[in-house]
Amino acid sequence: MSFYARHILPPLLHLAMRQKVLLPFRRQTVAAASGRVLEIGIGSGINLPLYAPPVRVVIGLEPSAELRRMAARRAATAPLPVELVDGSAEALPLADASIDTVVTTWTLCSVGDAARALAELRRVLRPGGSLLFAEHGRAPEPSVARWQDRLDPLWGRCAGGCHLNRKMDDLIAAAGFRIDVLENARLPGPRMVGYLYQGRARPA
Repeated sequence: MSFYARHILPPLLHLAMRQKVLLPFRRQTVAAASGRVLEIGIGSGINLPLYAPPVRVVIGLEPSAELRRMAARRAATAPLPVELVDGSAEALPLADASIDTVVTTWTLCSVGDAARALAELRRVLRPGGSLLFAEHGRAPEPSVARWQDRLDPLWGRCAGGCHLNRKMDDLIAAAGFRIDVLENARLPGPRMVGYLYQGRARPA
């Protein structure tokens, strides 16, 4: 792992994810969680103060050691039990049908193999479980989407593997989920990074 990825990128991601404009979407997504929750890409633990019963425990998956250390500080004061796990979304260290809710907020954009990761999320979700997501991705305007395609390689190298042009609803549906709720919004800022996909899906 490079010096940039180990020491520079984690605090930059922490600052970017703390933006106040993202908080209402975080609150709405986390509020629908219940039972045994898996949050992939938990990062520095920004969502942890938002969890409440009927959530019983939060399992936070995060491959970055530096971000896990940041999350551990929040976990110490979280309102519910938290287990932080080093691992990859593409190979979850969890049993089949062992999770009630999966939460992903601004994470699927940066997973190396999103299709494989979503297949793993489907595997660990119990029948009737929920995938709750708030993600940015491909814009509906062709002109913006073309710029996303052009900028994606450079953006990914600077932003920890984040992709600008993933069409999140199509990826989720292709992995065997039925999308029950889907809302789109335009966040303030550059149009290439501000198109939001938020909703709930269940294993089909």
